[in-house]
Amino acid sequence: MAEHEHEHEHEHDHEHGEEEHEQELDEATADRQREYLRRRALAQIRQYPDVALRMSAREVTEFDEFLVQLVERLHELMHEAQGVGLAATQLGVLQRVFVFQPDPDEPFRAVVNPRLTLDETEKETEEEGCLSLGDVRVPVERATKVVLEGKDPNGEDVRYELDELAARVVQHENDHLDGVLTIDRTDPENRKRALGALRPQPTFA
Repeated sequence: MAEHEHEHEHEHDHEHGEEEHEQELDEATADRQREYLRRRALAQIRQYPDVALRMSAREVTEFDEFLVQLVERLHELMHEAQGVGLAATQLGVLQRVFVFQPDPDEPFRAVVNPRLTLDETEKETEEEGCLSLGDVRVPVERATKVVLEGKDPNGEDVRYELDELAARVVQHENDHLDGVLTIDRTDPENRKRALGALRPQPTFA
């Protein structure tokens, strides 16, 4: 190998190493940005034991600009908080509206005045988290298939036949509209453990 060729290869390796380093820095910056957005979004989402989380939402009667803006805000906060669903009550808005997007490759959906029909023949118990319950996750039994009906933000009828994760997500969000949380649907032992984790810890000066 000629010296010139060797130097050229060494320079190429050096450049390649710099590119990898820059890529790692870019990924780290992107991770920090995502975490910042997540924390900022969670700060705008009501957290347990906020009273709004225990209140029942009212039927939407006006399909206006306020509703469109509410849906946009729900979608934005759900995305930034890295969730798969978000209900209006979690923002302190007592309107029967939620958004969901269990698959990032599918478009998000907004449902106003939702009605759920559960297929009770098959149920599964899986752990669920909640954007209003911090890091708490508890096992919850849900129907694996549901039919979701309601209106879109423009007042048009919508109907979705959902299963698996999507079915679980819409049951979770619909519960929020009735002031029901995952800790209400789990077994007593897990509920006690979750409440212990959610209880504010004393701080010492």
